[in-house]
This record gives sequence, structure tokens and C-alpha cells, in this order.
Amino acid sequence: MENCGDFIQLLDPDVSTNILSCLDDPADIVRVSCVSRSWHHFVIENGFSKRLCLKLFPEVSSATNAIEVDDMIEPVKVGSSDSKVLENSEKNHRIYTILARGFSPTLRTDCISEAIYATSTDNDPEENISNTLEPRDKIDERSSYWSSEGESDDRVPERLTYRLSSKLCLITEINIQPFQAYFQYGFPIYSAKAVRFWMGHRKSPLETRTNTDEDHVDGYYVWTYVSPEFPMIQENCLQKFKLPNPVLCVGGFLQIELLGRVQRQEMDGLFYICVSHVQVVGRPLLPTFDAEVLNHSGKCVVKYCPEGESTSSTKSCEGDSGESSRLNTLTARWMRRAGGWEQVILNTLLGNAVVDTNIDTDTDIDSDEEMVG
Repeated sequence: MENCGDFIQLLDPDVSTNILSCLDDPADIVRVSCVSRSWHHFVIENGFSKRLCLKLFPEVSSATNAIEVDDMIEPVKVGSSDSKVLENSEKNHRIYTILARGFSPTLRTDCISEAIYATSTDNDPEENISNTLEPRDKIDERSSYWSSEGESDDRVPERLTYRLSSKLCLITEINIQPFQAYFQYGFPIYSAKAVRFWMGHRKSPLETRTNTDEDHVDGYYVWTYVSPEFPMIQENCLQKFKLPNPVLCVGGFLQIELLGRVQRQEMDGLFYICVSHVQVVGRPLLPTFDAEVLNHSGKCVVKYCPEGESTSSTKSCEGDSGESSRLNTLTARWMRRAGGWEQVILNTLLGNAVVDTNIDTDTDIDSDEEMVG
């Protein structure tokens, strides 16, 4: 580029910003930041990775609004306020690039991978919680739903626990359909009065072994988010509960708390809650990314997993095409050729990032393969 002009230095900064704002792929942002030191600083200082991430996924803004607060990469020398700002900008560049590259490009309604536990089940396995993952009311002429045990007190709650399809999911909405007993007189609908959602991660094996009640599955989890209560209606339809703000679920576990009982069964005079179907709407990590929860620190490490080496339990996502695989391969080649800051920034696509369970996010770079906060 000796005989070529550097347009970032030659043009007005606003013009250069407009040009780089046309980039629509996080990998391109990384490549631009590797052209030269001046380009690197221009990309970082103007937050192009953040702009692109919020352009691709506007809902990310509410889940990462604490990223820029009190989250230095490493201690800064006294009096170096400019250095602190630069380090925060570097960290934000890496985090937003990973979020833009790692999340599913489309909102999915199948973010649940497994039904884990229900606090009670009336007839197991016929009325097991696993039935709530089936959208149909009937399978082979048999009803498909979960039913609680009967209670004389209509205030007794129930809890349903699920594993999500990724250990890092951006959840926007949860949908629940109460079950209508078409085989009972009057076709009663066994809805709850209200619902509340809990999200979090599983405790470490050492912590769970200290739990005195082995049958109490709630003791195995740390819930880092609790939603407000949402009223349910007694109707046989998929009721949609949109969260006040999208939630970054770190750990990949969701609990649905069903509060209060409405319908009494005529046969025994007891109150029941029955659920036909549950959906979780959100953006899980793509299969080429995985998240490892660090229970001792309350954080998780987001990892890039090359094709054929993924350790993620994430199910195959729509939109993860051969083109994406070729892009990862190309980016890996760039990293092998790069050094210094160029290698550091390319780690945003090929390395790890730490995400705090309280939505605060810290990152640092320990090696070519890991970014630790």
C-alpha cells in the first residue's frame, strides 16, 4: 500500500465512517481492523463492531447494556485514563464481534432441547413433562400434555425445568398453551393463574453433592434472572409472554413457575394445572460456538469450535450453511498469517470471550486460543 493512499487518513472522518458502515459481516470488520494500526484504531474508536451487532440483532442492546460499565480488560496504570478508554473500546470490539458472529441469524421457536423436571406429575409417563415439547394435542389418538398432581389448595405452584439448546441464549419470548380436557364434561381448561420465568445455570458437581435433599432438583441450579409475573388466561391457545427486555441466559436452563390454580376437576374435587405445549423464542449460539460456564466465578467462556470439533450441545440451526464454514476457514487462514494486534483482534472470531451471568461482560486475551476476563 506504499503507493496507495490511505483513505481513512485522506478522507473526512465522517466519509470514512459512512464507507465502513456499509460492511455487513463481522468478519469484514475484523479484517478491516487488521489492515494497519491507523485502521485498527479507527475501527475500535468508532465502535463498528457494536454498530453492526445492534444492526443485525437490535434486541442485543438490552442484554449487553452493562458491557461498557466498570469492565476493564486488565488493571490500568494510575493516571492513564486514555488507556482505560482504549482498553474498554478494545474489549467491546471483541465482545460485540463474537455476539454478531455467534448468535443464530433468525429468531427460533425451538430453543428448548430437553425437558428436565416437573415438581409433580399426575400419571407418569402418560402425562410427563416431555409431552410439552410436542406441539400437537394428540399423538396416535392419545392426548399429549403434562399434568400436575391434584391439590386441594389452589395456591400451590408448580415448576417445569428445561434445558435450552445452547448454554448462551438470547431469549425474547416464552409461549405456553394450557391443556383443554376435551374428554371431560364441559371441556375444562386447566390453566394457571399466572406464570413467572427463571433462567440460569447448573451448580458445580461439588455444590450439588452438598445438597441434603437429592430429590429437590431446584438445589442444582443458580437462577440469575427472574421475570415479573404474567397473568394467564383460561383459553386453549398458545399464550405469548414477551419479556420486558431480551434476556441473555448464561448456562442454558429455564424454569417455568406456574402460580395458582384455576380449574377444579369434577371427579375428585382437586385443582390441577395442565400444559399442552411450551415454546422458547430466541437466538441460541450457532453450532460452531459453545459456552462453558465457570461456576466458581459466575461467568462463562464463549468458544469457537471448528467444524468437526464442536463440543456444543446445540442442535443444528437454520442458516448455518457451507458459506459460513468457508468463512471460518478463510478467517483461520488470516489468523495464521497475522501477528500482534492483528492476531489479537482475529481471536474475536476464533477465540473465547467471558460473559458474566449478571449481564456484565469482561474479556482479556491470555493466548491465541482463549480470551479470559
